[in-house]
Formats: sequence, C-alpha cells, structure tokens
Amino acid sequence: MLHEFSRTELLIGAEGLEKLAQSKVAVFGIGGVGTFVVEGLVRSGVGKFVLVDDDCICLTNINRQLHATRKTVGKPKVEVMRDRILEINPKAEVTVFQEFYMPDTAAGLIADDYTYIVDAIDTVTAKLDLIIQAKSRNIPVISSMGAGNKLDPTQFEVADIFSTSVCPLAKVMRQELRKRGVASLKVIYSREQPRKPVETESSSCSVGCVCPQGTTRKCTTRRQIPGSIAFVPSVAGLIIAGEVVKDIINKQSE
Repeated sequence: MLHEFSRTELLIGAEGLEKLAQSKVAVFGIGGVGTFVVEGLVRSGVGKFVLVDDDCICLTNINRQLHATRKTVGKPKVEVMRDRILEINPKAEVTVFQEFYMPDTAAGLIADDYTYIVDAIDTVTAKLDLIIQAKSRNIPVISSMGAGNKLDPTQFEVADIFSTSVCPLAKVMRQELRKRGVASLKVIYSREQPRKPVETESSSCSVGCVCPQGTTRKCTTRRQIPGSIAFVPSVAGLIIAGEVVKDIINKQSE
C-alpha cells in the first residue's frame, strides 16, 4: 500500500527507510539552517527528533527561517518546528528543549542514544563544546559553518574542517579544534567571500530591535548581525539533511 514515504522507498529501499524511521537525530539551533535540516529529515522519514533552541521567532526571521510566519512570531522556535514535524509525520517522536546550549547545560541536552547530532548553532563556544561532547560519545556529528553575509548557494561544500578555506568561522573553528585535539570534523562551508552588511536605520537591529517579549538573548547584545537571504541558509540546511540521511542509511547494521 502506498504511504507518505513511498517515493523515498523507491530510492533507498525498505531497509533504508526503516533505518531512518528508527533513527534519533538531535538538531541544535532551529534557525535559518536548522529549520531546513529538520524539514529535510522529517520528509525523508527520520522518525525521532530532539530540537534544541532557546529562541522565539522574530519578525526578522521571516526572510529565511522555515517556521517563521506572521502567525508564529513570538512563539518558541522548537515548539513551532515540533508542530510542523507532526503535521508531516504524526508518528514521529519529538523532544524539545527551549534552552541555550552551553557547556553548563550540555548534560541535560545530550544523550548517548542519539543516532546523529547536527550543529546549527551560531556561537563558537557552544559549537566547540557540542562537537567535543559528540566526539567523546562516538556520536556522528556535522557542523554548519557561516551562512550569513553570503549570496551564492552554489558555493557550499561538504568537507573536513581542516580542508576548509575562506570562511571566517571555519578558520576560528580550525584553530580551536586543533587546540582540543580534534582530528577531523564533517562540516558544510561556503567558499564565497562574505559580503559586508549594508547597515542603515531601517536594517539595523541595534537601532530598532523588534525581538519578541521573553527573548533572552536580544540582537542588541550581539556584536554583529549578519545579512541573510532565503536561498542560502536553506540550501545549507538541506545539504546537511542529505549528509545525515546518507550516513544513516549507509551505516552497516551492528
């Protein structure tokens, strides 16, 4: 009998589909990249999710984040994304944490039964700790480098962090991971030179912050807000979803 994943089954077979259904993927950061990671995974048949993000949807998220609409502004990102997952696949299991991942919150947010971890966080300290935690638990992890201030989605590449270039975030991550003895890390990064944001009174978050009530980390506290556009972080997120799916279905049964 045909079902919602019949077309996927034609491509990867019943065994591949079953592997995905039994997998638990944790996505840290449910924003421009993370929402499209989740979308790609749930529509591919991944059956279990853990979503981690402390933020609420802001008006300025509408230009690029999948869950952001006029109706969802002000709502917790993880809750809106959970509801979207269940609208696509009511059988999915979804755990949400409306928390900001940092070293002191890691213990409650990472579990050994995760099949895969996706790092779509935008804070270096958090990214580094999440990667170290994943490596120490032997959980496969993929990390998103900078998608802000970019305009060309065709310049994304999947590579080991130590083979990356151009991306300023990747440079910092290479340096810090070497210090911590990390030998390899799968990442997605862009070879496009980042553009300088054109900041005016109408585009400056520091001048006209519209963060919704209850926001714990307002944009006015951040050093720089990158420019963004719909078709760049979304592409990065879908590429990550593809890597996760391929890794899961190609993994030999233990």
